Amino acid sequence: MSRQELTFIGLGPMGQAMVRAFLGKGHRVTVWNRTASRADALVAEGAVLAPSVRDALAASELVLLSLTDHQAMYDILGQAPEALAGRTIVNLSSDTPDKSRRAAEWAAGHGARYLTGGVNSAPSGIGAPESFTFYSGPEDVFAAHKDTLEVIGGTDYRGADPGLAALFYQLQLDIFWTTTLSWLHAVAVAEANGITAADLLPYASGTLASMPDFLGFYTPRLDAGNFSGEVERLSMGVASVDHVVETARDAGVDTALPAAVLEVFRRGMAAGRAGDSATSLLEILKRPAA
Repeated sequence: MSRQELTFIGLGPMGQAMVRAFLGKGHRVTVWNRTASRADALVAEGAVLAPSVRDALAASELVLLSLTDHQAMYDILGQAPEALAGRTIVNLSSDTPDKSRRAAEWAAGHGARYLTGGVNSAPSGIGAPESFTFYSGPEDVFAAHKDTLEVIGGTDYRGADPGLAALFYQLQLDIFWTTTLSWLHAVAVAEANGITAADLLPYASGTLASMPDFLGFYTPRLDAGNFSGEVERLSMGVASVDHVVETARDAGVDTALPAAVLEVFRRGMAAGRAGDSATSLLEILKRPAA
């Protein structure tokens, strides 16, 4: 693989991990950060610190960003917009699909090519075989830099729409954070009843381990719009969730999370889906609550 020169802007924990991965593979990396001292250790390891945003952009055709959000991109790159012409910007910052599309338009307006990235890894996993990043934007731009981008993990190209990488990334976070919160709620109820998180762990792990089969069974039915209650029914589910809420209340634990779930189930019942599968709640979730 050829060693490409690149610029990296944004040196939080994720940015630092990525820069180290590139340095470890022999790439020349120019770095810039609003707090310049964050670059000290990286410079000691071989990175080059640019004195300004303009210098950082001028140093390389390929520019990677790891920032809080897209507003940070505007704030930083807006200091030297004329230096964007001819550059490829790969924005690995988290934000929404619509904001990613607007960012791509903004970059194009200044003569830059643009890829959106959604990194599915913690800083500690950067460069690991199981880590990967969603990318979207012009396919030829992705193809031109694919080998370099694979230094930080696998690449999953989602299409030309610059919002798609952000969308797939946010979909993963939707699942991850909701699942994490449900686990924490279960731990709170367990601890209120004298059960430790360690006691709960094997059973929580078993439930989560069963989810791929559950998702695999229902996915083709969801895509076909088949919500028949041949396996389980929404009416059974609403009673089950009601018991979860009662158990939390009896334990003196916050009920907001399971109560929100129960409300969705009740909306499904009110829509006449009592005899359908609980997966029919997909149709309820497609529309905001009244």
